[in-house]
Amino acid sequence: MSFEIPDDLYYLESHEWIDPDTGRIGISEFAQDELGDVVFVELPDEGEELEQETEFGVVESIKAVSDLYSPASGTVTAVNEALFDRPELVNDDPFGEGWMLELDIDSDLDGLLSADEYADQIE
Repeated sequence: MSFEIPDDLYYLESHEWIDPDTGRIGISEFAQDELGDVVFVELPDEGEELEQETEFGVVESIKAVSDLYSPASGTVTAVNEALFDRPELVNDDPFGEGWMLELDIDSDLDGLLSADEYADQIE
């Protein structure tokens, strides 16, 4: 099975993605497929400071509970509140309506995987 891996995003080995232009963060299509049906998402509050590669929340599915890690350091500027009522958006559209938060990035993105590197990791 092949998964969508947008070229314009950067990825953590733990399957989170970040859009370097908007600071928007979510989990990959591969990750949501591995998790199964997402039933709950716990996210930080707006204004919270995150450090790169530290936990910022939790995603719970019918199969597992997984920690979420920030691909960058910065301040949370927006949280996708639609996920509180409709966590299945993570499954339906992980790179669109299933985004999790937006970050005012204050770190470089060195050490993150390119789309090709991420594709190699999940093969």
